[in-house]
Amino acid sequence: MFYVGIDIAKRNHQVGIIDETGKPISKTLNFSNSEPGFQKLLVFLTKTEVNTENSLIAMEATGHYWFAIYFFLTDLGFTVKVFNPIQTDAFRDVSIRKAKTDIIDCINIADLLRFGKYSECIVPDEKTIALKNLSRFRFSMIDLCSDLKRKVICLLDQVFPEYDKLFSDIFGITSKQLLLKFSTPEEFEDISLTKLSNFISKVSQGRFGKSKAQDIKNAAANSIGISFALNSFSFQIKQLIEQIDFTQKQVEQIDNELDKLLQSSDYAVITTVTGISCTLGSVIVGEIGDINRFESAPKLVAYAGLDASVKQSGDFTGTKNKISKRGSPYLRRALWTASFTASQYDPVLSNYYSNLIARGKSHKLALTAVARKLCNIVWAVLKTNKPYIPKA
Repeated sequence: MFYVGIDIAKRNHQVGIIDETGKPISKTLNFSNSEPGFQKLLVFLTKTEVNTENSLIAMEATGHYWFAIYFFLTDLGFTVKVFNPIQTDAFRDVSIRKAKTDIIDCINIADLLRFGKYSECIVPDEKTIALKNLSRFRFSMIDLCSDLKRKVICLLDQVFPEYDKLFSDIFGITSKQLLLKFSTPEEFEDISLTKLSNFISKVSQGRFGKSKAQDIKNAAANSIGISFALNSFSFQIKQLIEQIDFTQKQVEQIDNELDKLLQSSDYAVITTVTGISCTLGSVIVGEIGDINRFESAPKLVAYAGLDASVKQSGDFTGTKNKISKRGSPYLRRALWTASFTASQYDPVLSNYYSNLIARGKSHKLALTAVARKLCNIVWAVLKTNKPYIPKA
């Protein structure tokens, strides 16, 4: 049996081959992450008499750079194992000389494969990959939108600091439409009360009118905002509001796509769990993949990084341990978000949350505990593929 280790990089990969005794059977090969490079690898494997029947191949899950070579080799019939880089780092540290080069790394990967003491990363199916990629993209768009909002607030704090008291949500529909037209106190002062009232009434669909317009005019007249370079501030605010609008529309489109993907998957039942919407369900299913790779609920909890970290040395055992935060941060974020709703509207989890608060636990700690319970529920629902029915 031959053991093939591939060290993954963006532009070039390094491959090494060892036999059952751990002895390299040839020099390592550097090949490019391209079609000619992949063909060069095949020639190398053929020369060393490595084929689909007498070999195992392993590589690290390094970013997204392993996808192409992985699917290239599996399509040819090779058995390919994917390792978490944490495992290969730990295996490398066993060596007395902690040297790290591409040549050494590919041999180390092959050696780890030979020993068989590894936990294999499961490569998800096409639909799961689609959910995972799209839901992570949604998170990036949400974070971008939050960043844009912070920039708007920063600018308003300088030119019109009183504005944030005029609306409960300065990024609501009415407020955003106002900021697209008027972004500084001077611009609000230049328009008549009647025109401003009519504009506000129109964009708010009658919710606001003359009273709100008068409040804005008064705030603008008495503003302590800076009075220089106002054109540049106004221009930035309007540009940022347009970006926020555009990004929010994109998020809505992403949500529609996620809804279609989730409903066509085998795990649409996830949305029956209290607090888990279609969007959060898409994140959870995309990050988990095949639920059968988690033998028990605690293993899924650990994968979400919601398990307690252990601090113990000699006679000392820590009693104030935080969650490990290992595993998927996206899954943890989705469960944490769902816990806000679940802690209020799920009969069991609401009671659990209230008991923790009554015992003196902080809101954050109680929500983390709810998220952990929610993770257990998710495992059970996906494992049985039966709808969740809260118990009163």
